[in-house]
Amino acid sequence: MYRGIPTGRTQTEVLAFYEEGARLYGLKPCYIRLDDLHAHQVTVPAFIKKGNVYRRVHIPVPRIIHNRALFFSTQEKEKLNRIAETRSIVFNRWNRYSKLYIHSLLWADSEIRPHLAYTVSGTAENVRLMMKSYHTLFIKPNSGSIGAGIMRITRVGNRWRFSYAVREKGRKRWKNTLFTGALPEHLLKKLSARRFHIQEALPLATYRGNPFDLRVSVQKDASGDWQVTGMVGKVAPAGRFLSNVGQGGKVYKLAHLLSEYPYLEEKIVEQDIREFALRVVRRLEESIPGLADVGLDIGLTTEGLPLFIECNGRDQRYAFRNVHMLKEWKATYANPMGYARYLLDKLKTNE
Repeated sequence: MYRGIPTGRTQTEVLAFYEEGARLYGLKPCYIRLDDLHAHQVTVPAFIKKGNVYRRVHIPVPRIIHNRALFFSTQEKEKLNRIAETRSIVFNRWNRYSKLYIHSLLWADSEIRPHLAYTVSGTAENVRLMMKSYHTLFIKPNSGSIGAGIMRITRVGNRWRFSYAVREKGRKRWKNTLFTGALPEHLLKKLSARRFHIQEALPLATYRGNPFDLRVSVQKDASGDWQVTGMVGKVAPAGRFLSNVGQGGKVYKLAHLLSEYPYLEEKIVEQDIREFALRVVRRLEESIPGLADVGLDIGLTTEGLPLFIECNGRDQRYAFRNVHMLKEWKATYANPMGYARYLLDKLKTNE
């Protein structure tokens, strides 16, 4: 993504929207890499737009940094922490958290707990125990994105159906295995090779017979406080259970999805989702320093009760583009710039 800046090939990131948002707050964004940041340096190479082109120049290390990169190693995490503690304010410092860890933080809140799926760590023994209590289970990687690696077990009469994705000849397809006694070998191999967690299936509302959930953008803005930027529905493809856009899910506005539930009032449902989303992020930030820009996946029951699915620390934002919600799409880029302005002003006040 960084290398593609001079040619405009920045994948899902729209730099023009960062720049437009930054202008609202008297800022000029620059684009840097963690690889180029070092504790002893006072400058860093960065791409800055000059006229109609991006040029790579050396600038003073920025006082405020919004992290939009994914890092995985302990060394990278330690480096980010050192920068945040000594050189700059870094928000969304680390945006890759174990889903089981996020769940544990939320489960500790008695008001959020009724909105959560019962969840345990991914062991063969726990799969067998959960099968005694639930008819459908999801087995999810502790770390992952766009629904990759998720498996499902569903009771079918006196047997169970195990569903998982396989890639053949460069194409992905879903494979189903029926079993009664011993767990399928493929499942056991997966559980031994990677960390998973097991969840009961949430009672998600459907649209045209397919389950849906909502991507809810929750961000800190120029006020320094959380607000909900927007929400957009994601519907799983026919016969599938994953709504992720990257897995073929289709996007719709909330009002469109609620057309099948005339007894639910859109404004009330939307307000309930907003209040729930804000409670979730405020609970998470108690344990996660620098949290400021997330995308929550929130489901709904047929009664309109919000259900927590997962928290995305690096929201891709493009779901708003896909459903032509231009105002909300641009705002997802502008709000982090507003929050940067808030942090910069706070720094200057304290100096």
